[in-house]
Amino acid sequence: MNKITLILGGARSGKSKYALKLAGKYKKVAFVATCQGKDKEMLERIRLHKEVRPKNWKTFEEPKDLVKLLVKIKDSFDCVIIDCLTLLVSNLILSGNKEESILKKIKELLLALNKGKTKIILVSNEVGLGLVPINKLGRDFRDVAGKVNQLVAEKASEVYFMVSGLALKVKKER
Repeated sequence: MNKITLILGGARSGKSKYALKLAGKYKKVAFVATCQGKDKEMLERIRLHKEVRPKNWKTFEEPKDLVKLLVKIKDSFDCVIIDCLTLLVSNLILSGNKEESILKKIKELLLALNKGKTKIILVSNEVGLGLVPINKLGRDFRDVAGKVNQLVAEKASEVYFMVSGLALKVKKER
């Protein structure tokens, strides 16, 4: 069974940086990016993120079908980082998927992640600490993302919550 670590936190809390730090002790690392560069600003963010990753890491860009990718790369890597689940949820919602379908896909993802020996690091935004979104799409996104985080945290062997670059361990291995 794979060891799954979930890293949660708000925007700019240091989630991705901490994921890179945890993965730094592994030789063969795959970085799975769910972000889509649909505008100049996002393309620049993607470029900057790529620059800080070690050159020997393999990057995969997959905005929606993570299970298919994970089956393909199997145990070719010592560690796989998936950054981030919140963008995955956003991509799925904007593609017309409803909550039930998204939660089913996340359960399938967790099953795929639990096969093999690869260390898994998942990054996700904690979206439930702010104001209630003003529109239905925003509330739907927040609700689904919160449920996804709960599903993943339940299955993860470790969960960290990032605050101002500091990692607070909220669940540790038994």
